[in-house]
Amino acid sequence: MDFTVSRTFSSLYILLDIVWLLALAGLLLYFKRRLAVIVGLLAGLVYFLVDFGIFYKLLGTRQINGADPFWFLLWLSMSYGFTNFAWIWLLLDGDGHAVEWSLLPILGWITVGQLSHNFGGGFTEITISRGTGAYHGIMALILCAGYLYLVFRNLRGREKVNILWLIAIGVGVQFAWEASLLINGIRPPLWQPIIVNSLIETNLGIPYTYHIHRAITKRWNEDLSFTLVTHKIATQ
Repeated sequence: MDFTVSRTFSSLYILLDIVWLLALAGLLLYFKRRLAVIVGLLAGLVYFLVDFGIFYKLLGTRQINGADPFWFLLWLSMSYGFTNFAWIWLLLDGDGHAVEWSLLPILGWITVGQLSHNFGGGFTEITISRGTGAYHGIMALILCAGYLYLVFRNLRGREKVNILWLIAIGVGVQFAWEASLLINGIRPPLWQPIIVNSLIETNLGIPYTYHIHRAITKRWNEDLSFTLVTHKIATQ
């Protein structure tokens, strides 16, 4: 299915979002969620390589009006790359605060969007768009491979991964992002972006992120201290 996703917003949104991102990062560091911050920053860089390097430069599917493409896509990628994957990482931690961690990005997206909508009249208007037909098939293949591997391991009895929870994370994070764009009047009211993007775009990385999270948290805690593994010695 080929459709175009677009956004229109004032440059005030960028300024407010940067302030919010710094506040969010500061909050995570205050609560010693350092791994989540690092993962979010790395995810932002990966998003930038994909968005600028592939979508904009290689495929030419990304169109930008009203801003410098390099700096704009660097901000955009760091914004939702950091927020989405720091949020995903915290949900994978399973520390009992899923509601609190989930409220933070949602509140930020809604507040920044509404403030820029109300007070951004004197700022430069930016419009961006991208087609999806050139890459959604590849994304679906990556998603399928990741979840099939988890299904295979579950059926083999090697481990019992809560696949439903992983799908809820992958779909839920992207859905919240897409819904905030609709609520704030940034995204046109079309059903394809919120449904198709939510099912595929962030969700495709969840199985792989799960394995990365599992491998890293075997060695390090969220505050970057080493994980202490206690071995029980059987007494006879």
